[in-house]
Amino acid sequence: MKKKTLVWLLVGAMVLIAGCGKASTPSSPKVETVKIGLQAPLTGDYAAEGQWTKQCVGIAADLINKKGGVLGKKIEIITQDDGSNPKDSTLAAQKLISQGLKEVIASYGSTNTIPAADLYGANKVVSVGYGCTAVKLTMEKKRPYFFRTCGRDDTQSEFFAKFAVDVLKAKRIAIMHDNTDYGKGVAEGAKKYLQPYIDAGKCKIVYFDAITPHESDYSTVVSKIKQINPDVWFYTAYYPEAGLLIKQARQAGVTCTFVGSNAVPSPEFVKIAGVDNAKGVICLNEPMPQILKTSEAKEFLDAYKAKYGELPGSIWSVYAADALNALAAGIEKAGTTDPDAVAQAMHAMTDAKGITGPLMFTDRGDRKDIPYYAYIYNDKGELEIYWPKTN
Repeated sequence: MKKKTLVWLLVGAMVLIAGCGKASTPSSPKVETVKIGLQAPLTGDYAAEGQWTKQCVGIAADLINKKGGVLGKKIEIITQDDGSNPKDSTLAAQKLISQGLKEVIASYGSTNTIPAADLYGANKVVSVGYGCTAVKLTMEKKRPYFFRTCGRDDTQSEFFAKFAVDVLKAKRIAIMHDNTDYGKGVAEGAKKYLQPYIDAGKCKIVYFDAITPHESDYSTVVSKIKQINPDVWFYTAYYPEAGLLIKQARQAGVTCTFVGSNAVPSPEFVKIAGVDNAKGVICLNEPMPQILKTSEAKEFLDAYKAKYGELPGSIWSVYAADALNALAAGIEKAGTTDPDAVAQAMHAMTDAKGITGPLMFTDRGDRKDIPYYAYIYNDKGELEIYWPKTN
């Protein structure tokens, strides 16, 4: 009995000592942060865009945090992959909402952004799109919690009509889209803005149709374009299909001027098409990273290049960084992360500075004063300004 009692006393003492050891270890203080969600296509067709976006937002967060953060707190980015498709976009939005986030950056692709924006709005979450240009996002219904740092498709469509007729002197124009909200929207807009030129007898649309995305063989439509022989072939959708189309077209002997909409210019487009086929391709876009000249742009691009050894591959990822800058400015102006106060502050902003210029929004959440440019791929597969005019 005495031996058993001694054993139990020793066990008890060890437990007590262990307990005292744990109690005496000071716990690390929990650092409070301002959490902002990022929804991006980290997998799927637009994974390259998603990766650039994640990197750009990370750089923007680092720069803000080095200057004191927001409301005296560091920004913490919570990321969710939306898989480059509407179904996973909805799931990504649900996950960010379930974590209690009140401000998010979302997303790339109008078709993917629309269902997410609806969910965020229904849950009073402020969302800022960065690569979603469909007009109907802001014009078909009121979305009081939705903003975007990119422009709208109608601006691009109007630019194309003027550019094709007045600059390229095109008489016969082919327009091709992919039936997505974005692609069809740009195509329909181009048709609308070309109509006055058509009525004046300056040009005509000789082809207007859609392709099926994700195909590997576009020989049928390429043959059609070759047969029609337009002066300008305007493709209004994304870079994966654009790369294949121009590659197969050039191999088939199609020599007309190929103009890509603003989802085409990307290093990925050149990889798919090949440098020789990409040469001479004209692309429309808002200011690309390499032509940004503001002090904010220099600071951001220098930091990005120092970390990754190159510039971001597209303007959309930089717009994602500016989505974070807009949210940070709105939160700071509101003095809170309350979504109603932040949305109100963002609608009223007049002096918020971004990488791509002033961050100001209409009552519908559209970015004000977005310029457009035409670019051309040179013989090195690099973009150069083709027509540096903004209106």
